[in-house]
Amino acid sequence: MINQVIETRVQCPYCWERFILLVDGSVESQEYVEDCEVCCRPIDFVVEVDELGEVSAQARLQDE
Repeated sequence: MINQVIETRVQCPYCWERFILLVDGSVESQEYVEDCEVCCRPIDFVVEVDELGEVSAQARLQDE
């Protein structure tokens, strides 16, 4: 998965709109903040990438 960008769909925990999140496939476990593409509010993401390149992404309210 080196240098691979993986697209996954996520839902904003604020406005509930779905959008595509680009994930760095070379990192197995990641936590970061990114603004929603629709409402621009900050979302805490917890992302896991397994050895097959399957992505598990959790989008949380920033104050959770």
